[in-house]
Amino acid sequence: MPVLSARAVSIRFGGLQALADVNFEVNDNEIVGLIGPNGAGKTTFFNCITGFYTPTEGDVFIRGERVTDLRPDQRTIQGVGRTFQHVGLVRSFTVLENVMVAQHRKVKYGLFSGLTGMPWTLEEEKVLRSRAYEVLDYMGLTHLADEKPSGLSYGMLKQVEVAAVLGTDPDVLMLDEPLAGLGPEESDEFGQRLLEMRRDLSLTIVVIEHHVPFMLRVCDYIYVLNFGRLLAEGKPEAIRQNRDVAEAYLGEGAATLA
Repeated sequence: MPVLSARAVSIRFGGLQALADVNFEVNDNEIVGLIGPNGAGKTTFFNCITGFYTPTEGDVFIRGERVTDLRPDQRTIQGVGRTFQHVGLVRSFTVLENVMVAQHRKVKYGLFSGLTGMPWTLEEEKVLRSRAYEVLDYMGLTHLADEKPSGLSYGMLKQVEVAAVLGTDPDVLMLDEPLAGLGPEESDEFGQRLLEMRRDLSLTIVVIEHHVPFMLRVCDYIYVLNFGRLLAEGKPEAIRQNRDVAEAYLGEGAATLA
């Protein structure tokens, strides 16, 4: 049974058909890529999968359970965590505090206990802080724990956002353009980190990224969107050799992506 799937997902905004009849499937411990030219509908599809948009037609499933009508926070509880094309961090908090806040669904005390600083809330805060440091250490970001996001480069913000999502303890990690702002060497390092996350944390990973060589290198399977429709799907080598995909990216007459 797929850990995450979409069946015939379509969505319309007024007169614009943003997605049309998109099928998608991710199995446990896979790294699956979603690529396509600008405006192909990739982030819109992510929004449908994670509950920020409700499809006009079609359904979304997590481990076979229909979740089409669930809110984003309800899907997070079911193990789906995501980053955003535009970084979703609390700019007034430190990096450490952002990772701690991401763990909010693990908090067992209520609002009154938190506001009044009951002893058990302080103990739980220590646990959250310890977990946050573990995530930052794993991501190689411990040295930024006390920094505010406003003082970080865009590329580093994207990495902190990944750490915050890891703090939710997801089964499925969905990354929207994680290489934005990173140089070639940093991108290579992040690709290796994705492979390590899959191995160390038993994660299933779904990635949107414009850097096609990166996707061909790290993904087990790739879906290609173009004008809101599924243009192609398959293993990286099949996508590399697909003439339709090459023409969508490089123009008419292109034979392969590389």
